[in-house]
Amino acid sequence: MAKKVRRKPAEEQGPAFEFPVFDEVAFVTKEYEMTSALALTAGFTVLVGILSWALSVTGLLWYIVFPIGILLIALIPFLVRRLRSRSSTYTKGDWAGLVALEFFGWLALWFVLQNLSPHAI
Repeated sequence: MAKKVRRKPAEEQGPAFEFPVFDEVAFVTKEYEMTSALALTAGFTVLVGILSWALSVTGLLWYIVFPIGILLIALIPFLVRRLRSRSSTYTKGDWAGLVALEFFGWLALWFVLQNLSPHAI
């Protein structure tokens, strides 16, 4: 037969779990910083998308325009780091989100402008 588990008296048990103190000021400051970086990134992404479309309209083939766009997309995080003094607080996940936004936003804008433009391919 199995033994019954003896329960510890209440004073021997550890303290109940307590949530850590939430720092509202640090949270809001970081969210404001990320919003500023997101706005900068979105603005630069729109510029790179329009530039890619303009290069495509002038007659450059996609396999020339695509690497130019990739190069400019790769340079945007360095530009954001230069423009935002508090960018040292960004985590790897923050940077990954910004780069993903850049890349897919650039592709989407380039493709939409390509489809809407009246030029012949």
